[in-house]
Parts: sequence; C-alpha cells; structure tokens
Amino acid sequence: MRVRHRTRIAGACASDIERKTSGRDRARKMRMDMNRQQVLQKIGECGVVAVIRGDGFEKALASVDACVRGGVKLIEVTFTVPGADRLIAELCSRYGDDVIVGAGSVLDPETARAAILAGAKFVFSPALNLDTIKLCNRYAVAVVPGVFSPTEAVAALEAGVNLVKLFPGDVAGPKGLKALKGPLPQLDIMPTGGVNLDNIADWFKAGAYAVGAGSFLTKGAASGDFGAVENTARELVAKIAAVRGGKA
Repeated sequence: MRVRHRTRIAGACASDIERKTSGRDRARKMRMDMNRQQVLQKIGECGVVAVIRGDGFEKALASVDACVRGGVKLIEVTFTVPGADRLIAELCSRYGDDVIVGAGSVLDPETARAAILAGAKFVFSPALNLDTIKLCNRYAVAVVPGVFSPTEAVAALEAGVNLVKLFPGDVAGPKGLKALKGPLPQLDIMPTGGVNLDNIADWFKAGAYAVGAGSFLTKGAASGDFGAVENTARELVAKIAAVRGGKA
C-alpha cells in the first residue's frame, strides 16, 4: 500500500512539475512573441523602413547614420552589402534599443540564421520562401516575405505571417496594393520599390501598413553626400506624419 501511495505522490509531483514547466514555456514564448509583435507594431507606427544597399561596409554604415539622424529608426541592411552580418552586429552595438535593425534580401534560411545570430530583429525577403519563414518562427523573429500575387499572399498568411512586402512595388503601384487588399483586408502590406516623396500619400491611401524606402532615400550616398541622405530622411518622416494626420 505504501508503495502505491508513494507512486501516486510521485505521479502527482511529476504532474505538478510538468504543469509548471509548460507554464514557464508558455510564458517564455509569450515574451518572445511579444517582442516579435512589438517589432511589427513599431514598423506600423513609424511607417518607414530604410533599405540600405551599397558597395562597401563604410558607405553603408554612413548611410545608416544619416538615416537615423534624419529620424528613420528602422533599418533594413540588405545582404547585398558586403559584410552585411558584421554591419548588423555593429549597428546593434552602436544604437542598442534606439534603432531597430534587421536584414533584407534574405533568400534562404541559412542567410536568415546568420542575420539572426548577428542581432537582426526582423528578416525581410524579396520572395516567399516557406523554409525561411519556418526558421524565423522557430526563433520568434519577425519575418516579412515578399509577395506579388494573391496566391503568394494567402500562402504567407497560412504560414503564420502578419506582414508581407509587396515587391517590386514600382511594378504593382498603389493600385496594385489596393487591389490586393480588396479580397485580403486582414493582410498588412508594406510596398518596397518605387516609393518616393511624390507618391507616398498614394501608397498610404491605398492601404499601406508602412513603406520601404531605398534608392530615393540613400541616393546621396553614391556621391558621398550623406547630408542629403539625412535631409531626405527628415522630409520623408515629416511627409508620412502629414499624410497620416490628414494634412497631405
């Protein structure tokens, strides 16, 4: 009888431990999901992500610094930049929580993992790669795949994605974004490519969650004019605030 009693006690203790462990696991996942959700929420609040390309580490770093001075605090370091993972690590160390740094032009899960290990808080891709989405979900990192068609958009939703990148945005245009939102109003969309100061209002009126700003934002970097990059960033931030405030 004592043996059975001890067995029941041991079983009860094991159940308690299992419940406590699963509770801690749920709490840990909740915290990680909250962090991922906060990143996506911040993208929506700020309205713009700077897309950083470049043919050299130092030039890309200077472009980021100029964007940050101009008020753009979400930075996408594309993996077309030489030493992109080193740049991500450097920016994370330099800016800490003041700037959200992520990776772009990520084509596969191997590159996504390298970006995450470097400190990337989000992973952007020009295409829909389900293995990349799966890896980012595994590590609770925000992932934003590129889509162009309703079929790709639905596949992203079914893979658990909250935000997609409409790419190439200059081909789809604001009308393309609006058409995609028609049957998929639950989908948050961020166009990248073809975004500039002249059409920014059209993008947001079409339903853009945020925009990715690349060549028009950083074109001054080509000639070493990082003051121009800073000024464009400042203009962009002001224009988005005006559009959202109904003043543009």
